[in-house]
Amino acid sequence: MKNIVCLISGRGSNLEALLNAARVQDWGTALSAQVTAVISNRADAAGLNFARAAGIATTALDHRGFASRELFDTALADEIDAHNPTLVVLAGFMRVLTAPFVERYRGRLINIHPSLLPAFPGLATHRQALTAGVRVHGATVHYVSADVDAGAIIGQAVVPVRPDDTEDTLASRVLTQEHVLLPRCGRLILEDKVGWHSDGGSGRVWCAPGVAEQLLVTL
Repeated sequence: MKNIVCLISGRGSNLEALLNAARVQDWGTALSAQVTAVISNRADAAGLNFARAAGIATTALDHRGFASRELFDTALADEIDAHNPTLVVLAGFMRVLTAPFVERYRGRLINIHPSLLPAFPGLATHRQALTAGVRVHGATVHYVSADVDAGAIIGQAVVPVRPDDTEDTLASRVLTQEHVLLPRCGRLILEDKVGWHSDGGSGRVWCAPGVAEQLLVTL
């Protein structure tokens, strides 16, 4: 069985989209895959309640209880490894991870970021997009590297930026497409149709013939 561990910090809407896709598409039968655990650095993360209701093991590991980022990441890795994951998904996990942690899961650690990377890394991406006056915006699923939001890009979802957009309206439009993009990328990885290989830097994404067009979602 291919085990998936998801890390969250908040409401877990991308986690919910992933779990719904896994249920509707019956990943357990089709892919021999299952989400086995959801871990959060916040005990009050709403996504934990959704995971519990779905019968998935949950763990709250408060980063504030650790003297350093390194100690937290070590404890986090121990929790993850208990589930023998094929794939670790950062589904709204608001922590910068240390280089040793990233290296430990190199090639099986993915993140979803609310911009068309490499544009607008970091926080406040929708504000950045509106300030820059771009015509399109979106979301990116990428392999995690030691540099924040700089790993090899797996797939992207593109949405138009409208003249009357606010941060909230743009964020809502992007989030809808995140919910399509993340499960799609996750499934293609689990199907061994998409993967990562080292190139001496942040790595490169490979994909099976005919798959590349599935990695671009447009509205």
